Amino acid sequence: MARGSRGGAPSGLPGGELLILLGAVLAGLCQPGWRRVESRTRAEAACFQLARWAGSRQPRAAPKAATESSAQRRKLLSLSVGDMNIAALVGSDLLTQGGDDGELPLNVSAFIEKEVGSDLKSLKKLGKLIEKMTENKIKLEEQVLTISSEIPKRIQSALKDAEESKQVVNQFLEQEAPLLSSITSHLLTAQPWMDDLGAMINQIEEIEQHLTYLKWVSQIEELSDNIQQYLMTNNVPEAASILVTMTELDIKLQESSCTHLLSFVRATVKFWHKILKDKLTSDFEEVLAQLHWPFITHTQSQTVGINWPASAPEIYGALETLFCQLLKLQASDELLTEQKQLPEKYSLPECPSVILPIQIMLTPLQKRFKYHFRGSRQTNVISKPEWYLAQVLMWIGNHAHFLDEKIQPILDKASCAVNARLEFSRGLVMLILEKLASDIPCLLYDDNLFCHLVDEVLLFERELHSVHGYPSTFASCMHILSEETCFQRWLTVERKFALQKMDSMLSSEAVWVSQYKDITDVDEMKVPDCAEVFMTLLLVITDRYKNLPTAPRKLQFLELQKDLVDDFRIRLTQVMKEETRAPLDFRYCAILNAVNYISTVLADWADNVFFLQLQQAALEVFAENSALNGCPCRLSVNRQ
Repeated sequence: MARGSRGGAPSGLPGGELLILLGAVLAGLCQPGWRRVESRTRAEAACFQLARWAGSRQPRAAPKAATESSAQRRKLLSLSVGDMNIAALVGSDLLTQGGDDGELPLNVSAFIEKEVGSDLKSLKKLGKLIEKMTENKIKLEEQVLTISSEIPKRIQSALKDAEESKQVVNQFLEQEAPLLSSITSHLLTAQPWMDDLGAMINQIEEIEQHLTYLKWVSQIEELSDNIQQYLMTNNVPEAASILVTMTELDIKLQESSCTHLLSFVRATVKFWHKILKDKLTSDFEEVLAQLHWPFITHTQSQTVGINWPASAPEIYGALETLFCQLLKLQASDELLTEQKQLPEKYSLPECPSVILPIQIMLTPLQKRFKYHFRGSRQTNVISKPEWYLAQVLMWIGNHAHFLDEKIQPILDKASCAVNARLEFSRGLVMLILEKLASDIPCLLYDDNLFCHLVDEVLLFERELHSVHGYPSTFASCMHILSEETCFQRWLTVERKFALQKMDSMLSSEAVWVSQYKDITDVDEMKVPDCAEVFMTLLLVITDRYKNLPTAPRKLQFLELQKDLVDDFRIRLTQVMKEETRAPLDFRYCAILNAVNYISTVLADWADNVFFLQLQQAALEVFAENSALNGCPCRLSVNRQ
């Protein structure tokens, strides 16, 4: 223990204290230049402490060891004191890690612990470490010198720029006061002129408005005078053309706030429109009378269609001329005449009014319809809707050839995108819609009469679309039947009669017998009569509602069909339970055949375009309802 251990700390000074002393040396030398004197003093004190430690670690009885200790003391002291600047490089490196006085000794101690450790043999690394720190110190000093030489120049340049800017601002401030005073004086001087000029501008604008107003009045009066002159010379086509121009001016002025001017223009248009319309209508009706219009019988229409062009070509020329002149009055007629419409509850599609020439051609037929089917005439029987429905179909058929051969070419020549036959049919169908709207409320509580009306209307619609090509986008009888009260009654009656049909069918003696039992090639599935009749019932219901104008109405009928299928399934299940004791009995097998047949037919319907469209409509309706309710649920639609 007297000699101590070479690898461990000396007995006179623990290893931890040695590190603290070395840290103190480096900490004192790593301070900035302005604190270096005080730090150097502390470092020297630490070095002398190390020297005393070196003298006390060896026993006095060993001269050689004392000599070696004295040499080591002198070397360490020389190293510590002579190379204080070099050791300071360690502190400069650690200054970057902590600049506070409290953190610096800790950083130095950590650095010594990392590089040297508690083993004194590691002091051999001090030479290389000092060289490395010296190089770092030189580099840092060069950087400091470079920065210290550049920054003053930049600061000086910035100060110079700031001074110049300050001078410019002062010049502007000096110029501001006289300039502000000059502007204020000028505004005060010019204010009376501005007031006078503003008043003059207002007067000019008012005069311009009066002048524009007078120009409009003069233009309308000029057009009115031209129409009068053309009518005095019996030049009706030119008068009609001038009326078209006047109508366009009326439309342009709709956004104007000059109410008196608008009233004047509208009154002028209305005045000349009535004169021209009455004159042209009278001439047009005379020409139609020469053609024996309207064609009440089919024979009459065929006779006119064959003989008229060759016998009276001048009548056709007059018809064409008057028809084109009446077309010119279409814009003013739409502007002045309010279109007659049914209540909004019927949700009729928006369509333009029937063109004026076709309206005149429809007038005698409208009078006949109202005479026979409105009021107290014997032909107006509420239980006989087929009378007026058949009459309208006959009129459409009687005039179709004449409209296609004689009227349509006139429309094509006039570049009017209207189909004469469909326009004529649309005008007659409106008579039917008005009649249904007035009769249906009287039939709602009589199931037989209401069902008969629906049947006749469906037959009328089928012939109207299939034979006469009436488009589904036009207003039709199905819109009247789709009205909420009428539609719910229709669903109720349809369900009632369908259930009655099912009761009658299942109570028949031949309910489980195949209609084609004697024909093997036809009846491979051995389908009983009840299954055939039931599927026919579903097919008939589909035909009855497939022309409804809206998908939600169709989906309600689809729900009815699903309910009927479920009801028929329950009935078959009840009968089958009675036959479970004899599973090979004729009735049991017939039930199985009926189920197989119905399943097969429904599977075929699943690929039908109509039902696929209904499925897509159901998904869309469900998605809309989910979006409104904020419920992103899923829907499983049974394809029927």
